[in-house]
Amino acid sequence: MKQTVFILLGLAVLALLAAAPYLLSDYGTALLLGMTGYITLATAWAMFSGPTRYVSLATVAFFGIGAYTVAVLSEVLPYPLVLLVAALIGLTVAIIVGLSTLRLAGVYFVIFTFGLAELVRQTVTWWEVNVTETLGRYIFLPFEGRHIYWQLLALLVVTLLISWWIGRSRYGLALKAIGDDETVAEHAGINVPGLKLALFAISATIITLVGAIQAPRWTYIEPSIVFNPTVSFLTLIMALLGGPSKLWGPMVGAIPLFLLFEWLSANFPDHFSILLGALFIMIVFFMPKGILAKLEDLRAGGAS
Repeated sequence: MKQTVFILLGLAVLALLAAAPYLLSDYGTALLLGMTGYITLATAWAMFSGPTRYVSLATVAFFGIGAYTVAVLSEVLPYPLVLLVAALIGLTVAIIVGLSTLRLAGVYFVIFTFGLAELVRQTVTWWEVNVTETLGRYIFLPFEGRHIYWQLLALLVVTLLISWWIGRSRYGLALKAIGDDETVAEHAGINVPGLKLALFAISATIITLVGAIQAPRWTYIEPSIVFNPTVSFLTLIMALLGGPSKLWGPMVGAIPLFLLFEWLSANFPDHFSILLGALFIMIVFFMPKGILAKLEDLRAGGAS
């Protein structure tokens, strides 16, 4: 009975969110669009980094790959096929990167993923300047903000369902074992490299699609726009604030932080990076497991 009520409530909320563009102004729709994009990014990031505890800064690499794929192919292929190609490219890059780096751990993995994002940005910039002899591309697709928002909302629902399924399956238990101790997990018969690679590939593919879907929003893109490292750091901070190990954690962190970041970037553009860094330090020190885990601890302490 409770499960039925929960499903009906979820469908009602989803219907309300889908109808939101008809109730909001263009600015409100744009705000909702950006928020939905970051919730999806944070949820996809946490899907891999939450259970494995691998901190990835490669988010913007896959995000930019998706956006540039749309920019390059949108005039020669139907839009659904462009999204499919973007997803396949993101998946291929993720598998190659995963095979090369997922045996790294700790700070080495963090450094590599940050370097990967910069490598992809510099490679695209070099190609554009030296081969195509241009630095940016225009995207002419007949999409309004609401159309992009609906696509992101659908992708968010799919992402949440995948994350929920993984958490409830035996793969979720295996991933928790990997996060606790990879050596013990291997001795228990878990295919650690294969499981990490599969999860990293799924996460990266979703992130690639977020970039691809959002690309028409800008009309004109260049490497400095879609490969901005701020995307990786914002995604990381949002997931950490809510709690990357909880299904709803990234959403809980993304909604208030997105609104805060919008306000900070509009009112303190010259100090935005400093404030972002300070917020990251505060989260790591005071709520390393996120808001939801903190609330559970407080509830458990009160009950005892």
